[in-house]
This record gives sequence, structure tokens and C-alpha cells, in this order.
Amino acid sequence: MWSSRRIVGETVAALATAAVAGVGASGSGMAGVVLGATSAAGLCVLRRALPASALVAACGLAGVWGGFWLLMPLVGWSAGGRVPAARRVIAAFVVAYALHAAPAVEPWRGTPDPQTLLLLTVGFATTTVLPGLVSRYRAQRRTLLVALHEHNEQLLREREMIAAHWRLRERQRIAEDMHDSLGHRLALITVQTGALEVDSGLSGDQRDRVRMLREAAAEAMRELREAVGVLHEDGVGVPAQSSGPAARGSAGIGALVADARQAGAAVELHRTGETRALEPAADHTAYRIVQEALTNALKHAPGAAVTVELRYEPDALVAEVADGGPPAPVPVGGCAAVSGGQGLTGLRERARLVGGLLHAGPTEGGGFRVAGILPYGSAPHHVTPEGEAGDGGGRALQGAAGPPRVPDGGAEAEHGWPAAGTGTGPVDWHAPQRRQRELATAMGRSWRGVALGCGTAAVCAGVLLGFGVWALREWDSSLVSPSDYAAIEVGADEAAVRDGLPDGSLLVTDVAGAEPPRPAGTECLVRASTEQPDDADLVALYRFCFADGVLVAKDAYTTEW
Repeated sequence: MWSSRRIVGETVAALATAAVAGVGASGSGMAGVVLGATSAAGLCVLRRALPASALVAACGLAGVWGGFWLLMPLVGWSAGGRVPAARRVIAAFVVAYALHAAPAVEPWRGTPDPQTLLLLTVGFATTTVLPGLVSRYRAQRRTLLVALHEHNEQLLREREMIAAHWRLRERQRIAEDMHDSLGHRLALITVQTGALEVDSGLSGDQRDRVRMLREAAAEAMRELREAVGVLHEDGVGVPAQSSGPAARGSAGIGALVADARQAGAAVELHRTGETRALEPAADHTAYRIVQEALTNALKHAPGAAVTVELRYEPDALVAEVADGGPPAPVPVGGCAAVSGGQGLTGLRERARLVGGLLHAGPTEGGGFRVAGILPYGSAPHHVTPEGEAGDGGGRALQGAAGPPRVPDGGAEAEHGWPAAGTGTGPVDWHAPQRRQRELATAMGRSWRGVALGCGTAAVCAGVLLGFGVWALREWDSSLVSPSDYAAIEVGADEAAVRDGLPDGSLLVTDVAGAEPPRPAGTECLVRASTEQPDDADLVALYRFCFADGVLVAKDAYTTEW
């Protein structure tokens, strides 16, 4: 469908060409005016669908009716940009030139006038060939840019697939390491605490603490299995369901506080505001913030009072955990808490992915405070173009709700890479080769277009140069000196006078019409003088008129070119 702008432009072009063609055909009567205007408007409209045919027809009609000159640049532009094959373009322009020049040259009446042929050639090259060359270069440049753009998009998709492939390999390695090392040690803790729990030498309080330790180790094993299942390439990216719907959300924070109290920590939980539901990803993030903050407080400030506060604001949930004092000194023989500093970094990333933020830092009293602000509504899952989400670069492969999703394995089985799960659509594995071919074709067309344009310019330059050399020689051969003019007497034999005069007369043909009146019944020759006026607009000529085989009159005069 054409846009309104194009419709207006085509309408204006058709009306303008019709008006000019009608005026140019006014000498042929009303029928000629109607036929010329209708033909010009029709060819202007058809030049997009049938560019070569419109070019040939318009140039042929322009040779008969001069009013079609306005249509020639339009059909030349359309033919140059819309005919794909270079041979067809050249053939169309050659045929168009032949039809355009045929009525003016009239070869069946004798030798074509070189001056007229030159003017036709230059005019056709300027009004028709030049717009066609510009249009063809523009079309080839547009094709080249499209091919480069599509090739660049394919490279970006391949880069994303490679990044996804290496992320999957890294996830596989992490899953294996966690299963082999951490899983083994947690299993030992569970077995040893289970054996210690049934020891008859423990008091009731000690047995409760051992039971809590065993349950914590068992819960850690379950969470480890979930993480390993997500990281493993055979997973589907969805965490396993826990024992309760609230176990990993804000509703499970109370259980975290209760576990911390049973471990001997002084923890208080405060809830303010009207409880509102969060998106699953934000709800899980709130749980992880409180869990990590409580773990840090127990490790780095054992014995300090800890406050957990959940504030339901109008637009977001604020989950805050703060301990009330400096950490207690490490007992003799004990070991300092080990921290890699990665927990808070991961929490900041979780909060960012759901559209929230996390603040962590010391308080004035020497304690430490962690606060997360999590919106109620869903947040965009996108990341920056360079992969600032910490997933190793490229577009993120996960949503806000959890770990990355493993793509389908069909492409991986065939090519060794995973199918792209980046939302870019189906992967065309033959696209790189096709893009390379299209790019090479576009480059070849571009070079052929340049060669065609340079060749056409060289031909035109050669024609102009050749005509200039010929015209210069013709001019020299047509000059008559004043002494020769004076030596020719009236009454001399016509044959002798003609033999003594130069042959060339082309360049004075058009100015001969400004000569003085000719004697009746005579045939005259006009030659230029070797002595010309200083004014470049004037030319000095000699005229010799013959009748009945003798020279009856000769005249010397000056006229304008």
C-alpha cells in the first residue's frame, strides 16, 4: 500500500507531466493535446510497475513530441533503480536512445547531422541516463545497507547463543561442584547429628539443639538439591516445590525468626501496614533478604539483639533487618566467621531484577542494617545491552522469578549448541551463509553499478572529446583568408571556384540564415573568414552565389552566432 505522501507525489508528477506534454503537443490540435497528456500521465504512473517499458515508450514519444522532456528523468530514475539485471538496464537505455534519436536524425534522408546527434546524445545522457545512474547507485546502497544490517543481527544472535552455551557449561560445572563437595559435607552433618541426637548422655536442651541442627542440615540438603536441579542442564528452570506455599515467601519469615530464636538469638519481628501480596519473584526475594541478614547477624554479631521489620508501604514492601550492637569477641579456641561477601551482592541483584533495591551498611550504634524495597507489581526483566545482570554478558536468559531457563535441546543435539532462548525467535542455522551470499551479491552489484557509471561517463567524455577534435578540424578546413576572397572574381567558373574553396561548412550552417538577401535564382556557399572580430558573439563570413555555372555575386559580412 502506498502512503498518503507517495500518493500525493505521484498525483502531482502525473499532472505536471500531462500538462507539459499537452502543451508540447498543442501544434497537433486538440486530439494531439489529449493523446499527449494522457500518454504522459499513464507512463508516469506505470513507470514503477513497468520501468523498462515506460522508459522506452516515453523516450520514443519524446523524440516526436518535445513536451515529454519532463517525463524522461522520471522514467530514467525508475528504470535505473527498479530493473535488477544490469544487462536489461543497458538494453532498455540503448533502445530508448535509439527511438529518441531516430525521428531527429532521419538517416533515410541522408547522412545524419553530427551536430544534432551530439546535442541529442548529451541531452539524453543528462536528462535520462544520469538520473538512472543515481537511482541505481541509491538502490544498490540501500540493498547493501539492508544486507549489512541483517548480517549484524545474525552476528548478535550468534553471540547470544555462544554466551548461552558457555553459561550452561558454567552452570553445569557449578552444579557438579556443589553436589560433590557441599552435598557430601551436608550429608555427613546430617548423619552425625542424627547419631548424636539419640545419645543418652545428652540433656533435653542439648538434644533439642542437636535436633535443630539436624533439621537445618536436612533443609539445607533439600535446598541444595533444588539449586542443583535448576543449575543442571536437564532442569527446566523451575525450582522444586517446597513443603509449603509460604516456605520461600514473606509468609515464611516468621519461621525464620522462630528458628533463629531456638538457636539462642534474640530476634524480634514487627509487621506494620496492611498485608499485601507480592509477585512470586519479589516475595521470594523478601524471604532471601531476611534469611541472609539473619545469617549474617548470627555469624558476625552473636548475642546481639536483632530486629526484623516488615513494613507494607502503599507501593512497596520494606524488609529490614538490623542488629543492635557490635559483634561479640571470638571465644578462645573458636574460629572467626567466614564471609565471601557474595551474599549481599546476590541480594542486590535479586532486588534489581524485580524492580527494587537493597541497602546495607553500618548503623550509628555500631550495628549493621539491611533493608530491601520491593514493589508489589511486576517489574521488567530486561537488563542492559551488555548484560549487567551478572550473567556473563549478552542478554539475560532469566526472568525476574528465578534462575535461568534452559533452552530446548533440539539444536544442541544437532550442532552442539543450545537453541536460543533469548526471545529472538527461531534460529536459522543457514542464515550466516545466506547473509554472506547476499552481502557478496550486493557488493558485486555495487561494483557493477560503479563500473557502469564510470563506463557511461567515459563514453560520454570520449564522444565529447572526439566531437571537439572533429569540430576543430572542420572549422580549420572551412576558413577562407581575405586574400583568397579578394582573388576570386565575379564571373569565374563555378567549378573552379568550388574547387578552390574549403569543403567544411558545418559550423556556419546555423548562422547563414542571418546573411544579406540572396540574388534571385542563385545557389550560395558560406565560408568563415580567417580574420574574426574581437567580439566573441560575432563571426565574419564570406558568401559565394552561383547561377548558370558562373559566380554571379560574392559578399563579406559579419553576423551573430
